[in-house]
This record gives sequence, structure tokens and C-alpha cells, in this order.
Amino acid sequence: MCRLFGLHAGRQLVTATFWLLDAPDNLAEQSRRNPDGTGLGVFGPDGVAMLHKEPVAAWQDSEFATEAHDVTATTFIAHVRYASTGALDTANTHPFLQDGRIFAHNGVVEGLDLLDERIRELGVADLVAGQTDSERVFALITAAVRDRDGDIGAGIVDAIGWLADNVPIYAVNILLSTATDMWALRYPDTHELFVLDRTVPAQRRLRLRSPRIRAESEHLTSQPSVVFASEPMDGEDWQLIAPGELVHVAADLRIDRRLVFPRPPRHLLQHADLSAQAAASQHV
Repeated sequence: MCRLFGLHAGRQLVTATFWLLDAPDNLAEQSRRNPDGTGLGVFGPDGVAMLHKEPVAAWQDSEFATEAHDVTATTFIAHVRYASTGALDTANTHPFLQDGRIFAHNGVVEGLDLLDERIRELGVADLVAGQTDSERVFALITAAVRDRDGDIGAGIVDAIGWLADNVPIYAVNILLSTATDMWALRYPDTHELFVLDRTVPAQRRLRLRSPRIRAESEHLTSQPSVVFASEPMDGEDWQLIAPGELVHVAADLRIDRRLVFPRPPRHLLQHADLSAQAAASQHV
């Protein structure tokens, strides 16, 4: 399945180093089970969003994914893609950028014809440059945020609520970030999503590692932060986000957790319902 990673460092700029893939000897042996793209989205010192992403599969060229990326920012979103829809090109590689916000998604949403019709009705079809369900979900959220006068949390609830009522969903775990705030949603219980509260630092360097994403930061030895990940990473006390729970981290790193979807989607997909490509993309 796709891997999500989000880091919020508060109001202070920090430098973090990311590796979106390790470089083990078995990259070639894993062949096409390797990711279909990797990307990193940040808000830089001027508050402007920047995306660094590469659609080439790791079995073809792992240089971008395995090299160290030193980035200075307040918020960071990293994504490792396993394609369920769309070609392997930049337009379909996460993260995505709309209305100055960065977004990444893990899961599968079907009923794309109905979703496209809804997006056209809302006047945001121009926001979708690729073929992925993820970018369509982001456009739906962007339209809802606009309708809610910029209230991002309310927009997420409105948009995902529409999806839950109208189209088949296997999973729709998301990370969405501005330069000052970050939101995470796990829905439903198909895939896990974790949060790490480091707002009371224990004088230990940020050094997190999973089989796919690694992050380190000297700045975050004593400075507080909040981290999200699709799988627990080494050496920290991760908390599993509940199904249907929306987590918001504000600029001061205050964490607000709300259960916004107590029930599963109306048309909940099982793994057996997915196409071969989508099913392959969702293996842990």
C-alpha cells in the first residue's frame, strides 16, 4: 500500500533529512513490487509550497528515492506511491497541490465517473491534471473548503461525507497541510494511520525509520513536533488513530482529535472487490 508521512514542526523552521526509500541490495529482486513513485511536499521559509516528486518506479531508477533530501520547512508531507489508478507520470505522483495546500492519500475510491460528475458540478474539474482517485478526492475537498469559507476541517468532513454516501470506498486515509496546520484522517478501519506526539521532547534527536520512509532532524532534538505515519517507526510511542477520526494539528502544535465518521462508508469495498491493479497496490 502507499506510505504516508507527515511532520509538523510548529512555527519554527527546521531542517529535516528524508529518504523516501532505503537502498538495500534487494531493490532489483523486489522488482515491480517496488513503489511507482515517491514525493515530498513542504512549505519553505517564505511559506510557499514546494513539491519534489519523481514518478519513475524504483526498480527502474531508485536515485531520487534513495538519495538524502535536506529540506527546511515548518510542515512536511512525504508519500511513497503504489499505483491503483493512473499512469506512472508526474501528474499522478503524490503529493498534490491545490489552493496553496499539500495533500497525499492512501487507499482506493471507486465510482470515478460519479465523482467526476460531482467535481464538474462544483466547478473544480480544472484542478485535476491526472487520472488518480486521490487527486479527485483532493479536488472535492478543495471545493468543500471554498464553500466553507476556508474552513479546512469542515471541508474535509463535507467532502469525505459525500464520498461515504455516494461512491464505493476501500480506504481513504489522507494528510493535508498548509504552512501552519496539518490534518490527518483515517477512514474507515481498512488501513492503519498513526500519530506521534513529540510536543514534550525528551531531548532525543528525531530519527524515525520504516521499511520505506526515513526522517531525521537535529533541530527536533529539543524542539516539539507532531508526526503522522502509515506504519509505526522505530523507537517512539505511536498512537493508532481511530477509524473515522480527524486529527488537526494547529500552528502551536495543539492537537485536536474528533470522531467525525462513526460509521463505515455506505458502499464499503472488500479486498476481493478490487481490480487486480488496485488489489496489488493495497498489500501491506
